Amino acid sequence: LVYPAAHLYIYSILHTLTNYGSNLKLAQYMFLLVYLLTVAILLAINQRIEIMPQWILAICCLIGYRIHSIYLLRMFNDTVAMLFLYAAVLRFIDGRWRSGCFIYSLAVGVKMNVLLFAPALFGLLLDRFGFVGTSKYIGICGLVQVIIGLPFILTNPVGYILSSFNLGRVFLYKWTVNWRFIPQWLFLDKCFHIALLTVHVSILYVFYMKRRSRFKPIIGFSNKDVSLRINGRNIYLCLFICNLIGVACSRSLHYQFYSWYFHSLPILLWSTDFNNVTRIIIFITIELCWNTYPSTSLSSLALNLCHVLIIYKLL
Repeated sequence: LVYPAAHLYIYSILHTLTNYGSNLKLAQYMFLLVYLLTVAILLAINQRIEIMPQWILAICCLIGYRIHSIYLLRMFNDTVAMLFLYAAVLRFIDGRWRSGCFIYSLAVGVKMNVLLFAPALFGLLLDRFGFVGTSKYIGICGLVQVIIGLPFILTNPVGYILSSFNLGRVFLYKWTVNWRFIPQWLFLDKCFHIALLTVHVSILYVFYMKRRSRFKPIIGFSNKDVSLRINGRNIYLCLFICNLIGVACSRSLHYQFYSWYFHSLPILLWSTDFNNVTRIIIFITIELCWNTYPSTSLSSLALNLCHVLIIYKLL
């Protein structure tokens, strides 16, 4: 397996329901349902956190050319993982942390990119429940992974973990969307990978310290006045800023990876102090970068610049 076990279960069911993969039209309808459910959950989230008007979020979801291709034509597992992730976020916002952690772990069980949210989730759990309480919720996440992976763990535990959660996987240069402007030898160099990891961890640390001092904090180690810190808006921003930092520092972004953060971009942009014109320009620029195939040095540079601008304004 190159993906966690939940991916195999879900796609095995889809394979059977679509007459062993021959009924592509039915498969597309199924992924249309995945997309519509994702948008419905997003609208429910936005209704609770009240960061931007619903109609703006709806329009952004409708005009995403690349994202529609990822869902309806390519039918990548990234889309299913993100559906579970957004459902988990909605549960967190509603204060249902136990079921939220259960659904979050299901998302990880489909594809490990959801682990990009893990540092923020860990911090939120610590802030809300302390070390002892957090260990219980981590236990829920771990138990879900053990249960869904049990057939493979019993057979070849080391092989399953190393293959399904392969953090050292080498990506192909020809598919990169974000690093086309650097030479291939540098793209494949381990020192470059280590540098990106260092930058990733450093930005997460800066994010942690700034949010802690600014919001009393979002992420901290005290349960005092928790209600002032752990609200829906702060939960959402903490999780998706953390995810955006991870995306920006990724060793490579392939086209299907756009689904990792596309739907969060409008809310993140409207959480900055950019004016509306600048927000729209950045959103359209990112969309154009992801719709450039094959990627170019200019499109990669523009994409990285947009990521840096958004993260800078959100920190």
